[in-house]
Amino acid sequence: MRHHDGGRAPDSPPGLAARLRRLGACPGRQRGGQALPIGRGTYEVAKRMAGQDTGYDGGAQFVLTHEPPDEPDPTVTFLTCGIEEAVATARSAAGGKNLEILGADVAAQCLQRGLVDEILVYVLPVLLGDGVRFSPPNLGRIDLEPFGNTRSGAVTLLRFRVRKQARPSSG
Repeated sequence: MRHHDGGRAPDSPPGLAARLRRLGACPGRQRGGQALPIGRGTYEVAKRMAGQDTGYDGGAQFVLTHEPPDEPDPTVTFLTCGIEEAVATARSAAGGKNLEILGADVAAQCLQRGLVDEILVYVLPVLLGDGVRFSPPNLGRIDLEPFGNTRSGAVTLLRFRVRKQARPSSG
């Protein structure tokens, strides 16, 4: 499972999606995954940006939330279960292919539970000035191993493997 840190601010400025497309990258447009667990906050931002052609076309979308909206959205499935069950549901829908995680809180929960194998970081020549921290204070240390980078125009994609921590044996 991979996490994309798209660096999206809670209220992305008007025209941001168009600028990202001109630069050659738009978070959420990768085609490596076949299912997408999304945090509720990221989902809400994406809804507000819907008119900016920022849709995801890579597979089933699962929004993790404590409270589903009053009006259902037929394009996504809302899940109110725990993170492990949500990931299992998304993996089943992906049919053995990659998951792509969007949302800092969802990604941190997955990292804490050892559910992330790879992190992709898009570096763009724009500072948003606001946003959600990728790693909350309680995340703890996660060691990464760089294994790739790609530059396309003004966009650089950094790829890291998550080094699995040896768990102490109980015995």
